[in-house]
Amino acid sequence: MTPRLQLKQITKAFPGCLANDRVDLKIQPGEIHALLGENGAGKSTLVKMIYGLMQPDSGQIFWQGEEVIMQNPKMARSLGIGMVFQHFSLFEAMTVLENIAVGMDQAVDLKTLEKQLVEISADYGLQIDPRKAIHDLSVGERQRVEILRCLLQQPKLLIMDEPTSVLTPQEVEKLFVTLKRLASEGVSILYISHKLDEIKTLCHSATILRGGRFIETLDPTQETPAAMAQRMVGEKITPPKRTEKTAYGKEIIRVQNLSVESDQPFGNDLKEISFQIREGEILGVAGIAGNGQTELLEALSGEVDTPIDSIVIQGRPSGNLPSNQRRMIGMAYVPEERLGHGSVPDESLHSNALLSGYQAKKLLNRGFIDHKKCSDYANHICDKYKVKQSGINSAAKSLSGGNLQKFIVGREIEQGPSLLIAAQPTWGVDAGAAAAIHQSIIDLAQKNSAVLVLSQDLDELFAICDAICVIYEGRLSATYPISAISREEIGLLMGGITPPLSTPAQTA
Repeated sequence: MTPRLQLKQITKAFPGCLANDRVDLKIQPGEIHALLGENGAGKSTLVKMIYGLMQPDSGQIFWQGEEVIMQNPKMARSLGIGMVFQHFSLFEAMTVLENIAVGMDQAVDLKTLEKQLVEISADYGLQIDPRKAIHDLSVGERQRVEILRCLLQQPKLLIMDEPTSVLTPQEVEKLFVTLKRLASEGVSILYISHKLDEIKTLCHSATILRGGRFIETLDPTQETPAAMAQRMVGEKITPPKRTEKTAYGKEIIRVQNLSVESDQPFGNDLKEISFQIREGEILGVAGIAGNGQTELLEALSGEVDTPIDSIVIQGRPSGNLPSNQRRMIGMAYVPEERLGHGSVPDESLHSNALLSGYQAKKLLNRGFIDHKKCSDYANHICDKYKVKQSGINSAAKSLSGGNLQKFIVGREIEQGPSLLIAAQPTWGVDAGAAAAIHQSIIDLAQKNSAVLVLSQDLDELFAICDAICVIYEGRLSATYPISAISREEIGLLMGGITPPLSTPAQTA
């Protein structure tokens, strides 16, 4: 059978980095093909060349047996290649129909387009109201819009980048049904994910990249997730080890009846949020993006003022304390957005280490920067957390997303905080790095720090947390011991449905 897509010896280099080194890839019609690799392995660069966003330095691209030069995304779409990006490209104030019309390559009649949209959404079980505004949709529904936009162009190859990172377990099941049906109809799917259980369940084959090079193509149904992870990183991955705790130390943070009005046009107001975390405890907050996580993080980090007694850290009322004063009493913070919030993109790793660590690591000497201590600190982070970079004077934006994430997480943990607040700590991070970050968080808690982890990845929360709760439309559920609630029950809570829980909630 002639492959739908074939890459031969594709090479792409950037200054100081060989992103793809003579990579081969072959995808057949009707095949769900995984693209696996650790952070910096070259997956994103390869996909961008397939979609016409970049051009290879050398090598060949064959589409249905014919060599092509993928000049731009419009050409890729004309051939039948569609792509659903990890971060959706939708206009919040526009309707579903308007967003889809904007994304079409040719002018369309809105009434005709709406009819086609209704028909194809019903046919594939991707029900959506064409006249609903994007800001009123859940993240799962927004993903449907992106998929429907591709389906309306009748793709022959659908590229999906981390498609389940923001979905509930129930939404993941529905997505898999759709993808399997598309494959049965002859559509090829190139599937990028760090969730190896999904790869084993969904994909027919998997190509592994390591260090920009093709390693092998294998049958994921015949491999364990651990074996695939080992092939990705070239060494055995040790899963995080966590001991069950029966008692915790003193209370580190208490949040009591926290209510905050969102300053975002489509944000969620916080409504009487209450919880506590004690020494040695890791509390996870699950939830689909856009349900108040941003507002909660801003309140906890000190980016917005709240009533002084609504947040108490180390016994000190802290609701009106700015971020630097909260750091002085032991808080460290990993924000969700790496570039611009967790780091200054154009500044060096040396400077980014200084920005949040100058107090805890004593990087100032009588008001002047101690450059040697700062360099030692930055190098220590890079060495311990295996951050791939070309020197600590490299700009933060020059790192891959996963490597920058490792640097930011390491920078905060190495300050030895009594309270760590981490949002999506392993977002976009490969299996090996995720395991290392998880172990670092567990180790920090074992040193009697309190940890709050906000994540949309239930596997992550169940791997490291002692207790879990869910945020939905600005309200926080009761808190449950991690051993007393299932993923399915958490998934229902994430969708706003209260399941029949067998274990009563723990009260703060």
